[in-house]
Amino acid sequence: MATKEPAPSDPSPTQVTDSLVPKKKKTSDFRFGKLLGEGSYSTVYVAQEISTGKEYAIKVLEKRHIQKEKKVAQVSREKEVLSRLNHPFFVILYFTFQDRDKLYFGLSYAKKGELLPYITRLGSFDEKCTQFYSAEIISALEHLHGLQIIHRDLKPENILLDENMHIKITDFGTAKILNKDEEKNKGRNSFVGTAQYVSPELLTDKRACKSSDIWALGCIIYQLLSGLTPYRAGNEYQIFQKIIKNDYSFPSGFPEIPKDLVEQLLILDPTKRLGCEECGGFSELKKHQFYEGVDWDGLPESKAPELLPYLPPTSSTEEELRSKYKVDTFDSNDGFDDTILARFGLSDEDHRPPITRTAPGISEEERQERLATQAKESKWHQFVNNNLILKTGVVDKRKGLFARRRQLILTEGPRLYYVDPVDMDLKGEIPWTKDLRPEAKNFKIFFVHTPHRTYYLEDAKGHAVEWVKKIQEVHESYFGSSNGSSSPKNKSFNNAH
Repeated sequence: MATKEPAPSDPSPTQVTDSLVPKKKKTSDFRFGKLLGEGSYSTVYVAQEISTGKEYAIKVLEKRHIQKEKKVAQVSREKEVLSRLNHPFFVILYFTFQDRDKLYFGLSYAKKGELLPYITRLGSFDEKCTQFYSAEIISALEHLHGLQIIHRDLKPENILLDENMHIKITDFGTAKILNKDEEKNKGRNSFVGTAQYVSPELLTDKRACKSSDIWALGCIIYQLLSGLTPYRAGNEYQIFQKIIKNDYSFPSGFPEIPKDLVEQLLILDPTKRLGCEECGGFSELKKHQFYEGVDWDGLPESKAPELLPYLPPTSSTEEELRSKYKVDTFDSNDGFDDTILARFGLSDEDHRPPITRTAPGISEEERQERLATQAKESKWHQFVNNNLILKTGVVDKRKGLFARRRQLILTEGPRLYYVDPVDMDLKGEIPWTKDLRPEAKNFKIFFVHTPHRTYYLEDAKGHAVEWVKKIQEVHESYFGSSNGSSSPKNKSFNNAH
């Protein structure tokens, strides 16, 4: 009699559960790439998952260092906060895993990096950009505070940009999950945060609350439009004293509507800041005139505005400049117009010119004669490394709406130095590359675009066009014209101004 085959048994509950649980990831599942950033106890790399091709920002934490620095609770809190978040303007925690020595957090990879370098490169953001990015921060904070979480270290370095230029707030190592007593502002906190964005209540009462993030928002809006933070000083102690006294001022040209907004955010009493719970919450903040027309629900799907700097209005137009000076500085085919910056200096290549002391078109004998005269008569000769000065003059070197008086010195080489004319101190140099581009905004204002920054310069005597023409002339002499020629032109330079 044939033996009957036993019927296959149903899988056990344990087997079913195991089949549904995703396998823990390990380092061999990824190709680790460039370093994205370093913290006090962690390092972040971009990594591509081999099986899917998806890119992540993987935060690597050394277990021994975490234990030594007593950061175990902080790391656990960061993981808990990240696991609670469910909003498009925060980084996502996709997975965690560990090995014997390290912990790994798999986070969203924000391809466009931190917000701060964009502010630095542009000098400031225009009102449209400031409205957009501050609105996204507000939307994120509303979600965060609804979860009874405060960030406590909100600043441009902790605001990342994804491939579509939308924000992704990160770094929750100092975040706090509020309990009931702390919601009523009874809890005390250890000092955390970054000096320029720290709220006064943390300095005076050792207490951070939801409204502390709103204070930081006010600092960021001020910085986006002006280029610098509102509370600035030589050291942290002096910064803290200014914060406690609410000692800040607006630079000339700061627009009125966002000025009113900042004034309602940077209030010493945390219960009186626009957006705090005592003043009607975020719904009241969203009603401010600065956010008129913002589609709050549609922000995540909206197109980010082009990044442009904020420039106070001027009376001079391109047409007036063309008709008076008959120059082609503003030829639209060059792309040099008021929309400027985000289009310039995006090359990562460093096309430096050949370093030569001899200015093209000048004989060595003539150069030596002019150098000898320059050494005797020019007080700027000491700063130019024995290069022949081709043009010099006083300009205001601006960072956003803030300006410092500088002596700008254009020399052979080519070199562009800037000197403090009061302290007679060399402050720096504008780096020359093939991609350097000068641009006139009007009679007084001109820009020098470089791969990593745009220099915003103002000539009070109205010689901006002359500066642009001279810089272009020198650039072409070393790099060739814009048609791609790289051989120097045999052009003679005028005497220094």
